[in-house]
Amino acid sequence: MPFRPITTQGMEMESKKTSRHPKKQEVKEELITLEEERMYREGTVAIRDLIAPSAFRVESSFIQLGGVFLRTIFVVSYPRYISVGWSAPILGMNIAMDVSMFFYPIKSAIILKQLKKKVGALEAQISADAEKGAPRDPIRETALRDIEQLRDDLTQGIEHFFQFAFYVTIYAKDKEELEKATEDIENVFGSKLIYSKHVLYQAEQGFTSTLPLGIDDLVVSFNMNSSPVASSFPFISSELSSDTGIMYGINRHNNSLIIFDRFSLQNANMVVFATSGAGKSYAVKLEVLRSLMFGIDIIIIDPEMEYMHLNEAVGGTYINISLASESKVNPFDLPRPVGQQISTEDIIRSAVITLKGLVRVMIGVMTAQEDSIMDRALLETYAKKDITIDSDLSTAEPPIMQDLVDVLEGMDGAENLVLKLRKFTEGTFAGLFNAPTNVNTNNQLVVFSVRDLEDELRPMAIYSLVNYIWGIVRSERKKRMLVIDEAWWLMQHEDSAKFMYALVKRCRKYYLGVTTITQDVNDFLNSQYGQAIVTNSALQLLLRQSPASIDTIQKTFMLTEGEKYLLLEGSAGEGIFFAGLKHAAIKVVASYTEDQLITSDPRQLMEIEKAKKDYEEQMKQ
Repeated sequence: MPFRPITTQGMEMESKKTSRHPKKQEVKEELITLEEERMYREGTVAIRDLIAPSAFRVESSFIQLGGVFLRTIFVVSYPRYISVGWSAPILGMNIAMDVSMFFYPIKSAIILKQLKKKVGALEAQISADAEKGAPRDPIRETALRDIEQLRDDLTQGIEHFFQFAFYVTIYAKDKEELEKATEDIENVFGSKLIYSKHVLYQAEQGFTSTLPLGIDDLVVSFNMNSSPVASSFPFISSELSSDTGIMYGINRHNNSLIIFDRFSLQNANMVVFATSGAGKSYAVKLEVLRSLMFGIDIIIIDPEMEYMHLNEAVGGTYINISLASESKVNPFDLPRPVGQQISTEDIIRSAVITLKGLVRVMIGVMTAQEDSIMDRALLETYAKKDITIDSDLSTAEPPIMQDLVDVLEGMDGAENLVLKLRKFTEGTFAGLFNAPTNVNTNNQLVVFSVRDLEDELRPMAIYSLVNYIWGIVRSERKKRMLVIDEAWWLMQHEDSAKFMYALVKRCRKYYLGVTTITQDVNDFLNSQYGQAIVTNSALQLLLRQSPASIDTIQKTFMLTEGEKYLLLEGSAGEGIFFAGLKHAAIKVVASYTEDQLITSDPRQLMEIEKAKKDYEEQMKQ
């Protein structure tokens, strides 16, 4: 096979060719490098591969991205007047959505020329109607005034002109949910006299118009001057600041202060839901400490002796309720009304109904016969102490549990009731209800501690205490707060739950605000009375929640997915604060001095106790 021998001369010629075309060689090498890089990248995973949907299907009125359905809604026209923040109800809906707004500035000269023609046409029409003797047309006259005002503002530079486009793309799991979300959004638009439509044969263009690309493929705009365009500003921040009230915390949306007066709402009730260690007692103690400075009387039912340090610091009254305690609260006490007079008969009947509820909590379910016997026995027990419809309650001495047992012993068919109640008069539990009331509640802060009671006795003790406090509240109308910590104890029995609901519903008339605190959210909200208590509480504070209860919380308070994860991942003292129809993310903060008084951290409390002992020893020396 012939071949050309490689000679020195041939090598020199090849070298000369290469040197004559160095750029071609570089291009060739670069192409080879790019091809090699392309082949390498084909076998790697990029971010777009991770976020890209598995499929993309375009229908006439919606798009399917994998298992998600999308539809775009656009605004066609607006009313003559539109309020500031009109888009807030749309943005606040619990629906996954993307919102895009496009602003196209128009030169004032062009608009003034068009408005001049419009003014001429309107004036000609109005003059023609006047010559014909036709009645005036208010619509034309209003339009003429609006156009003249706009011409003046544009000429003076007060206003500018835009073409404004507003698009909303909604996401749903299936077609039914997509249709419902579409209807909900169009209804909200319609309630504000804003006319909207959803895309038809432009689903892909609507989707790309709401992507963060700045591309308007729909091009459905509306002529607007700068004032109504400014009202479309979408970043609405929930403000919960008022001129009066106490500071509950910091608004995490904009770092403003959440200052509120709970007595300025339709009711002054509040519910606090959180897991153990999330800061619910800390937040409530901070509210109590700050409310005391405004002269509000506060009564607290403390199940874990958490309020004792705060009580000592402010000079409050601390009452320990236990079987061996000297402090007694008689469930047979009656309110002594001052000011608005209430008939004695109504007071006695109300006390009998409440006591029957307490007895059911104490001994369990009663038969219809036993219920009737108990009703008569309670009336006779009061009558035994000369408390009848004609009595003066200000001087009456109420009966005790032993008096009720004595009356029942003389009644036929009450043997079983006597047997069950005797342990509260002679048995182990005799020290709880079988004595006259001897506590002094004449103080701005009163704390009832039930820590030393057995779990079996706590529901009935808290029920009795709440009833006693309710009697104090009805005796004198003044601004008060009642804090019930671990209120789920009352939700365990229907009678106590019903009594709690009645208290929350009626307390507004007596200037009382009830704060209900619980960590057992599921038990509380699964009760019909628990749901009703939440409904009748104008203030709600949600702190960190457990995964087991978050779905119930989300459904009850209609939280968005973002708010749901905020409650799951928030630190201690972080959550969501509801006041009426408004709500905002909150962080509860306290000053150093406040923190020393209200902390529940065991380590911090030990340090405080140690510092206190060291100080006392130094004073002795």
